[in-house]
Amino acid sequence: MAELNKDVFGLTVDNHELLKTAYDAYLANSRSSHAKTLKRGEVRGGGKKPWKQKGTGRARFGSTRNPIWRHGGVAFGRTGEENFTKKISKSAKKIAVRQALSLKNAENAVIIQSIATTGKTKEIAKALKNLKLDDKRVLMVVSEKAPEVLRATNNIANLKLVRATYLNVFDILNADAVIFSETALKTTENWLLDKEEA
Repeated sequence: MAELNKDVFGLTVDNHELLKTAYDAYLANSRSSHAKTLKRGEVRGGGKKPWKQKGTGRARFGSTRNPIWRHGGVAFGRTGEENFTKKISKSAKKIAVRQALSLKNAENAVIIQSIATTGKTKEIAKALKNLKLDDKRVLMVVSEKAPEVLRATNNIANLKLVRATYLNVFDILNADAVIFSETALKTTENWLLDKEEA
């Protein structure tokens, strides 16, 4: 059984501020900006002045598509060009991932287990059942996404497959258990500690 590197899985996390920043950055960078509202000039209609400028006793209006009218345009609405991305440096991201892995390890939720498969879903499902994880949210970390592994894991709802160098705080913290293969463990440790593959 491979031993866990204390520099990756044994950090003491007293302050969760960096974890929160990395978590929020993941959600923000996943956010799309498709929502768009119509301004008063884009709403159909409103070409005719509702009533004459003077003499009615009412306030003057030039268009029924004024934002304060029903069926009017939207003032300061979404344009569809909003940028929600949040930047976090690579070094800070790696530290946050190490902190998240350390928290999971403290919960005894990090498992080193190479699960062999020929591409059949039932093989992965059986392995998860043997580990008593069949009803848990599981993050499976691999060094490479082989076609047979993808095929075997695609139909398991509570299982997410991720490459070692694409680990993120969001997936780690939301998983009940994190499973590493031995090769993925080595790849992860080398990546997080900026070591070259042997």
